[in-house]
Amino acid sequence: MNSTTMGMDSVEYCFQNVHKSCVKMSRSVGVRTAMYFVLLLTVLITIGGNLVVIISISHFKQLHTPNNLLVLSLATADLLLGVCVLPFSMIRTVENCWYMGPVFCTLHTCIDVLLCTASIFNLCFIAIDRYYAVCDPLRYASKINFRVAWVFIALAWVLPAMYSFGLIYTKSNDKGLEDLVAILSCEGGCLLLFNKLWAMLDALVFFVPCFAMIGIYARIFTVARKQARMIQSMENRTHSKEDNKSRANRNREQKAAKTLGIVMGVFLICWVPYFTDTMIDVYVNFTTPLAVFDGLIWLGYINSTFNPLIYAFFYPWFRKALKLIVTFQIFCTNSSNMQLYAE
Repeated sequence: MNSTTMGMDSVEYCFQNVHKSCVKMSRSVGVRTAMYFVLLLTVLITIGGNLVVIISISHFKQLHTPNNLLVLSLATADLLLGVCVLPFSMIRTVENCWYMGPVFCTLHTCIDVLLCTASIFNLCFIAIDRYYAVCDPLRYASKINFRVAWVFIALAWVLPAMYSFGLIYTKSNDKGLEDLVAILSCEGGCLLLFNKLWAMLDALVFFVPCFAMIGIYARIFTVARKQARMIQSMENRTHSKEDNKSRANRNREQKAAKTLGIVMGVFLICWVPYFTDTMIDVYVNFTTPLAVFDGLIWLGYINSTFNPLIYAFFYPWFRKALKLIVTFQIFCTNSSNMQLYAE
C-alpha cells in the first residue's frame, strides 16, 4: 500500500492538482538548463539573423530587386517563426508540457503550419525567379518585375494561410481519429494528428514543390555551367568594358542561384525527415517516440536559423550590410544609397 502510494506520488504531472493532467517527463535541473541554453541561442540567432536580412533589403536601395523582395518574404517567414512559434515550442520541449491553454495551442499550431508552408512557397517562387535570371537573362526583366514579385509573395502567404487555418480550425486533419484524440488528450498537451488522407495531402504540399524546385535548380546549374564555359571563352578573346560588365552581372546571377540552391538544399535536409515521419507515423499507429518527434520538429525549425548564416557566408553584401547596421552607420544621411557591391 505504502509503496503504491509512493510510486504515484513520484509521478510528475503538468498540472499537479488538475484532473486528467498530462504526465511530465522528469529531467534534472542541469539537463533543462542546457536545453534552454541551446534552444534559446537558436531562437536568438533566428530572430537576429533574419532581422538583419530584412533591415538590409528594406534599407539599402541597391538591394531593391524582385529577387531580393522574395528573399525578404522568406526572411519574414523565418523571423515570424522565431518570434511567434519557437519560444513557446521551446518551453513545450523542455518542460514536456503545454502551459498556454487549448485556444493558444490551436492558434500556435496554425501559425506554425502557415509559416513552414509559406517558406516552401517562397522558395518555389525564388527558384522560378532564378530560373529566368540564369536561363533566360534577356527576358528576365520583362518576365520577373516588382509586380510579379508581389503577386508571388501574395500567393506564398495567402494559400498557406487558407490551408493551415482551414485545415486545423475545421479539424479535418483528425477526422476518424476522434477516439484516439480523446484517449491521448490531457491537460498540458498540444497534439497535432493527421489522419491517413491528410497525412498524404500534407506530404504532397511539401514534396511536390520540393521536387519541382530540384528540377528547376538542376536545369539552372546545367545552364550555369554552359555559361561559365562561354564566359571563359569570351575572356580569352575580349576585355571590353561592356563585356566585363555583362560577365560580372552574369556571374552575380549565377552565384545568387547557387547560394539560393544551397538554401533550398538545407531546407530539404532539415524538413524531409519530419514530413517523412509524419506521413509514415499514421500507418504505424503514431508510435514515434515524443523525444524523436520533438527532435525532428526542431531540426526543421533550425532551417530558419541556417538561412541568414548561409547569406553571411556566401553574400559579401550581407556582411557589409551587417557591419553598417552594427556600427549604426545606417542612421547616417543617405546611407540607403551606399553601394554594397560593384555595379
